[in-house]
Amino acid sequence: MSYGRPCGLPFVDAMTPAVLVLAGPVTREGVTGLCEDVHALLVTGTGGGGGGRDPVVVCDVAGLGPPGLDTVELLARVQLTARRAGGRIRLRDPAPALLAFLDLVGLRFDVEGEREGKAEQREPALGVEEAVEPGDPAL
Repeated sequence: MSYGRPCGLPFVDAMTPAVLVLAGPVTREGVTGLCEDVHALLVTGTGGGGGGRDPVVVCDVAGLGPPGLDTVELLARVQLTARRAGGRIRLRDPAPALLAFLDLVGLRFDVEGEREGKAEQREPALGVEEAVEPGDPAL
């Protein structure tokens, strides 16, 4: 008897995020198409995330090449599209230069392989109090 569903592990499939490979060079025309792809993956439920988490689309950015403003615009628009669809994106294999550039312009992204719940740079971990000595100048 067939129910129109493929055999396999549906729970695992629901937990496995969709992967979108982004290749350079980035063009303005390509940005719109990628945003539409991310929206479609999240709205159709293809983006994983089960267990009460937001749906996720993994963006493999290893092939984007040297970071520039077009790359920043692409990632910002894709992230905005994902948020509007109730999900988020996670970067796979970002170059250190890309992460530094995103940090420079004030954009933060989840990166695949980083521990979840890890304290961000410049933020103290939960439960850690900073001591202030009398006479220390205000920052």
